[in-house]
Amino acid sequence: MAQVTIYGRDSVLPTYREKLSATIHACMIDALKITADKRFHRFIPLAPDNFFYPADRTEFYTVIEISMFAGRTDETKKYLLYQLMEKISAEIGISKQDIEITLFETPPSHWGIRGKTGDELMLNYPVNI
Repeated sequence: MAQVTIYGRDSVLPTYREKLSATIHACMIDALKITADKRFHRFIPLAPDNFFYPADRTEFYTVIEISMFAGRTDETKKYLLYQLMEKISAEIGISKQDIEITLFETPPSHWGIRGKTGDELMLNYPVNI
């Protein structure tokens, strides 16, 4: 299980939202081995007065937070991070300087999904990779 929240400037985030979602999802399928039907993305466009960032970032500064079941190796998580940074930069044109990604891991037993806890679900993809 993985859910993604993407934050960016309200003046630019909508212009690349669809392509960014597709790129993130493709990276997660590749790195985390989730299935194609497991796309859970939320986009939060922010007005400039609600989105402060350092002067060395541009209006394309994008923050990506991924919440997922714990259990993946550090190698898998690093692979995901590098794939995201490379693909977002190459395919969408956002500078790596403007991409910030944080992974949040939670034990499956701490998730409530479809009336069950995450550790009670039968997943059709591996978590311990």
